[in-house]
Amino acid sequence: MKFTVAVTHEEPWYVARCLDVDVVSQGETVDEAVANLEEALGLYFEGEGLPDSVEPPIITTVLIPA
Repeated sequence: MKFTVAVTHEEPWYVARCLDVDVVSQGETVDEAVANLEEALGLYFEGEGLPDSVEPPIITTVLIPA
């Protein structure tokens, strides 16, 4: 099952957030952060199994006047 992930750089870590369920992980590189998130998601769903479907998040932007 595919999940939507956002990765940000929060010195000194890269932080990977799953936008479909509330699971977050980190790593020293983007790849490590994503791999750690994959492991965390596996643990999150352990025993429960994956959901039948996940509604994709709505991603948009907002403008804040300077």
